[in-house]
Amino acid sequence: MTPQGTRQGPGLATERTAPPTRRFASVVRAGSRVTPERARSHNRVLVLQELYRSEGLSRADLARAVGLTRVTISDLVADLIEDGLVIELGLRADARPGKPATLLDINRKGFAVVALDLSYDNLFRGVVTDLDGTVLHREHVEVVDVTGTDAVEAVAALLDRLVAAAQAPVLGVGVGSPGIVDDAGTVLSAPNLGWADVPLQGALAERTGLPVLVANDANAAALAERTFGGAQEDAILVRVGRGVGAGLIVGGRLVRGAHSAAGELGHVVVGTDGGEVCACGKTGCLETWLAIPRLQARLEAAEDADTRRAALAAAGERLGISLAPVVGALNLGEVVLSGPLDLLGGDLLESTAETIRSRTMADSHGGPAVRMTTLGRDIVVLGAAVMVLTGQLGVF
Repeated sequence: MTPQGTRQGPGLATERTAPPTRRFASVVRAGSRVTPERARSHNRVLVLQELYRSEGLSRADLARAVGLTRVTISDLVADLIEDGLVIELGLRADARPGKPATLLDINRKGFAVVALDLSYDNLFRGVVTDLDGTVLHREHVEVVDVTGTDAVEAVAALLDRLVAAAQAPVLGVGVGSPGIVDDAGTVLSAPNLGWADVPLQGALAERTGLPVLVANDANAAALAERTFGGAQEDAILVRVGRGVGAGLIVGGRLVRGAHSAAGELGHVVVGTDGGEVCACGKTGCLETWLAIPRLQARLEAAEDADTRRAALAAAGERLGISLAPVVGALNLGEVVLSGPLDLLGGDLLESTAETIRSRTMADSHGGPAVRMTTLGRDIVVLGAAVMVLTGQLGVF
């Protein structure tokens, strides 16, 4: 079934957004004894990947591209067509003698993905997309001062509305949550939502009966930047909002860390010259310099334009101080910032870049590129959609 549009209810936005440009990373399977079932599953992924990145390939094209026999390809394609994941587009206009080849493609409009972003201060956002990442439907729910079990129920209610709005079978659900999230989708700690050891992934899967994946919002944003934003294979994405977090990509793969907390920069103390007291109890954490509420308060107190620029430059310097050791140790090629452009761009971005250059071996290789994301407010939901596509189809 192909989406025919979006339904509109009171206060619900229903805009359609064009899909971002796709970028792909190969799926790597850990080595072990290869059973026939495992080999077949792996081959299905190869076929889906090739179709997803190329669009409009024949069975012969697929056999050449993935290195499988035509008989094997025909068998796999027949199963994928039966599952509704692949469709035939029609005959190729072919000038060569003989029967024209039938072109194939992923069934891009035949399934929907639901993606949620829980990282905003006062609202939860969600979208429905097709398999290309085109946003077909948007909804949000206000969550001012909503925490604990009430916040979980708000997520579930938003998810129910999004699933109901989908005009095609839902392939799965992706959720980007603030805080530390383990591999099982349990939110180990999200103080702003009053969550500790909340099994969000399991709860939402049980409620909906759908495959659900929950990850840290900055990690989801990093996946989106790598897939849709053109980020390099070795990069860090810093997401700035109510708090500060980062997603780290090394060798094209997301780094989670020993305790699922890689990229938690917000409560790293920056410098030895004191600073403001952080919500965590320490003094001078990066969040005290860079978190949007703190930064806005400083700017509102600024007496003139010069003082405002100095405040932004100081925040950028502290960010650069915190990132320089990471950039230097891992030889990262790119630093990407995600957050309000009017605050993070300009003076703050330039100060961050200059501080990193001055504190690393930039002279020998030019230092990392430092830029703003181009994905805007959809960066987390796009990353959540990538999680579903990877988990269900293995296409990224």
